[in-house]
Amino acid sequence: MSVFVNRILNLKKIKVIGFDMDYTLVGYHTRELEKLTYKLVIDKLVREKDYPERIKKLRFNFDRVIVGLVIDKRNGNLLKLSRYSKVKLSYHGLKPISYKEQNRLYQEVAIDIRLPDFQSLDTSFSISSGVLYSQLVQLKEDSLKSRTGRDANLNLPDFYQMAEDIKWALDTVHRDGSLKSIIRNNFDRYVVLDPKVVMLLERYLDYGKKLMLITNSDYNYSNALLNYAINPYLKKHKRWQELFQIVITLANKPNFFTERSSFLRVDEKTGLMSNHFGSVSKGIYQGGWFKKVQEDLGVQGSEILYIGDHIYGDVVSIKKSCNWRTALVLGDLEKEIANIRNSREVQEEVNRLMEKKSELEAEINRYDISPVGNRGERRKIITSLFERIDRINAEISEKLVALKKYFNPYWGEILRAGLEESRFADQVERYACLYMTRVSDLYDYSPKTYFRPLKRLLPHEIEAFRDGEK
Repeated sequence: MSVFVNRILNLKKIKVIGFDMDYTLVGYHTRELEKLTYKLVIDKLVREKDYPERIKKLRFNFDRVIVGLVIDKRNGNLLKLSRYSKVKLSYHGLKPISYKEQNRLYQEVAIDIRLPDFQSLDTSFSISSGVLYSQLVQLKEDSLKSRTGRDANLNLPDFYQMAEDIKWALDTVHRDGSLKSIIRNNFDRYVVLDPKVVMLLERYLDYGKKLMLITNSDYNYSNALLNYAINPYLKKHKRWQELFQIVITLANKPNFFTERSSFLRVDEKTGLMSNHFGSVSKGIYQGGWFKKVQEDLGVQGSEILYIGDHIYGDVVSIKKSCNWRTALVLGDLEKEIANIRNSREVQEEVNRLMEKKSELEAEINRYDISPVGNRGERRKIITSLFERIDRINAEISEKLVALKKYFNPYWGEILRAGLEESRFADQVERYACLYMTRVSDLYDYSPKTYFRPLKRLLPHEIEAFRDGEK
């Protein structure tokens, strides 16, 4: 698979390459992992937040959520935003919100996701929480409408509190070890093995690159996971620890890039920690702050490339706080690229119809402003052109229904919101120098590759080229 380029990046000038671990250096079977997380979150809500036992009967539906959606906690809605933060598609619970109602709720204004009413679902780890939130909202609505039966009087919290409770439960199962203990005992079920990742790491070392690992996971889990996913494929090293000059565990990203914090030294053999003072240019640590790492390595920020899967914690926060180069791993994109290829004929037909529609609209404009001829005749011609556009619109609608079948049945493409890019796509374009479906995609490129983006044509340039072809 290709590496996709948003801005120039010369790998030859990169001296240090840092990696996130989960969903970056090591992949997961997302559907299986999120199904497990979903169950653990429900159990946590029932045991510790007094949610009704009834919710244990809910069934996980992986397709209900894609990466990049936004929860409107106040109204109980799930939103897909355009790059301009306008709501393009929305669901209340499990039911789509009509275009008319959507406009009434959001009045076509830009959504400011920094407000406490909104919560972003920006990583694969958040899919389970989005699915559960939608289901609980629907369950609450059904309960309010039902006077008898199993859904009556469920006594669920309001929409805002439900979102907060789910977020708390998700953070808790990640933090208290309940999720990772199951994964550790079932690596073969949840972890995707990729020998090319190890080959890539050893190649980078051969080319004189220094490697870092910066993860929010604790050392004991990281050690167990990397022993499983890295060690068996090593050719020139014996243990994964030999690959990395610096390892930062429990980094607390994005705070690692935004807030000064102390380092703890981690004993590689025991996992025990001690206060650390002095250089952090080599070793295994917990916590800390990016600035200290950069200074002790003796490199400029532009000489560090960091690769991660979380658009905010691994990419946006870096670009806003330091000048490291960034690359995003977007595993969901692999299936989407395949579907784009498979739907090419339908998409080309839609494009052809849209171009014909534009030509007719331009013709209407010419007749509408023309001072020549009989006004009544011009109106007849314009009416006839509108009728042709109506027929084309009907054809386009049919094709769009066919096109939708290639993508997520509820939300469509991850990086598109109708004709516009999605908010998630805008973040990828603005903040990630490179993006790819998996880290091992880089294996097909020399560590001296000069990545250059394609020239993006502006609307006036496209028009000029079209005129030149006529």
